[in-house]
Amino acid sequence: MSEIATSAPRAAAKQKGHRTVMGAILTDPKVIIAGGFILLLVILAIFAPYIAPKDPLEQDLMLGTLPPVNGSGYEPGYYLGTDDLGRDVLSRLIYGTRIALTVAFVAAGLAALFGTVLGLIAGWYGGWPDAVISRLVEIWMAFPPVLLSILLVAVLGSGVHSVIAAIVIIDWTRFCRVIRAETMGQAKLDYVTAARTMGYPKLRILIREILPNVAPVLVALISLEMGIAVIVEAILSFVGLSVSSDTPTWGGMIAQGRQIIYQGWWVLTFPLIALFATVLAFNQLGDGLRRALDPVLQR
Repeated sequence: MSEIATSAPRAAAKQKGHRTVMGAILTDPKVIIAGGFILLLVILAIFAPYIAPKDPLEQDLMLGTLPPVNGSGYEPGYYLGTDDLGRDVLSRLIYGTRIALTVAFVAAGLAALFGTVLGLIAGWYGGWPDAVISRLVEIWMAFPPVLLSILLVAVLGSGVHSVIAAIVIIDWTRFCRVIRAETMGQAKLDYVTAARTMGYPKLRILIREILPNVAPVLVALISLEMGIAVIVEAILSFVGLSVSSDTPTWGGMIAQGRQIIYQGWWVLTFPLIALFATVLAFNQLGDGLRRALDPVLQR
């Protein structure tokens, strides 16, 4: 009876805590605006064939470098104009969202998984695991990340899978370092000492006690990494090391627009705006979620 009597208040407190966190998330302007923008990008990426007004690969040299809406010589149906090959800029921008978000979500998720596991092990167990992982991180971070990513993609070959692999291989160290430091800090707190005193196994303390308390930092890092992944993919597309040149990507559009900037400024401008807005949205979403999930910042 006593266990039942004590479990009810705990369940009520836990439910109240969930409501508090959800309320903080849903009332944060950063989360609402940035999350809404990213949700819009996801919808565009999923339903690109139904939303894009034109075929992104269809060429018509007679319609080359048409200006966007309200421009002199605007052609109805080409709302953001065309490139030098007569391809619709809006349609290519929408289809480019698919590559950007695929790389962002998959690469950031895998880098977070790999780096977090190693960071938790190094920060919690210490000793030789910490020494080995820390030396590995130091060696890895000695290489310039952009040059290393270009080298990896050049070795692995072009394609989305190669871009994702390159980002994961390079950026897992960011998660590992931060999570290791956070884990070491959490391990010194009273709640961990109490769990040890009660005889809980180390692995249980790590997963059930420490991991939830480093989750706010992890969420912020994942959002930040998504923005970085979008930039890296754009850089690799810009230099022609991402997907094939026929596949619409924001980096490829920027590279093409740079060559015809005086004839068609819109070919360069619109993918730059999309790239900037997407990276900013991921950063703001991570900051808002970190504030909502961190009990210290809620006080």
